[in-house]
Amino acid sequence: MTTTRPTPSTPSHSARAHSFNSAAAQYAANRPSYPPALFDAIEELAGRSLSGARVVDVGAGTGIATALLHDRGADVLAVEPGEGMAAEFRRGLPQLPIVRGNGNALPVADAYADFVTYAQAWHWTDTARSVPEALRVLRPGGALAVWWNTDALDVDWIAEAADRTGRFLGVDVAAKKRKAGERTDLADPSGRLDFVRRDVRWTRRVPVDTHLANIGSHSAFLVASQERRTAYLEEERAHLLKVFPDGIVEETYDVLLLVATKP
Repeated sequence: MTTTRPTPSTPSHSARAHSFNSAAAQYAANRPSYPPALFDAIEELAGRSLSGARVVDVGAGTGIATALLHDRGADVLAVEPGEGMAAEFRRGLPQLPIVRGNGNALPVADAYADFVTYAQAWHWTDTARSVPEALRVLRPGGALAVWWNTDALDVDWIAEAADRTGRFLGVDVAAKKRKAGERTDLADPSGRLDFVRRDVRWTRRVPVDTHLANIGSHSAFLVASQERRTAYLEEERAHLLKVFPDGIVEETYDVLLLVATKP
């Protein structure tokens, strides 16, 4: 079997969601963060400061976004369903509170929060449940902010890498991103939320090992066999070193941000 052939069967949504727990330390060490401009945009679109705000950060994972929200002066409560991810959060951020739970049934009181946030996590929820839950937990005038780091496919080497990833996974990565970018209504099919969109571009420079470990921390790779995953990452390393012979990869991301305010 070649590394570009799709897997024989498609792992379930649940299997992919739970796959992060076995790679929590890898996730924490290698996933990209978020730029200050993202949080500026959240404040602008929500019409209020994060400083002093009560924030529920859902699907907090290892706490990448939670820590940044805290650094902006927010009073943050993290909510995370996965045992492995929550354990890594507690190891890295012992000073911040975290509770086990998910966006479909938040363990939070009514009208508790000024913000409910989801970094890389909204797509794991059932919006028929997570939308009313967010509205229940938000105070009047509070804001739901959801965002994703997405690859900047107008950068040539990133587009070529996405094509290779697509062949490995058996999907059209570029088409999938375009669909997500054009159909912001998919974030709330019920139409109860009036999302405003903002795109924020940023870059980071990391060693090739960090870049590859980041790739390997995504659920689609975590559920692949070790043999296929290893072979793919070895091939990808060779491609990357042709573009970045010094071994330092310049990653470019477009953060897709959606913010909706509760009436």
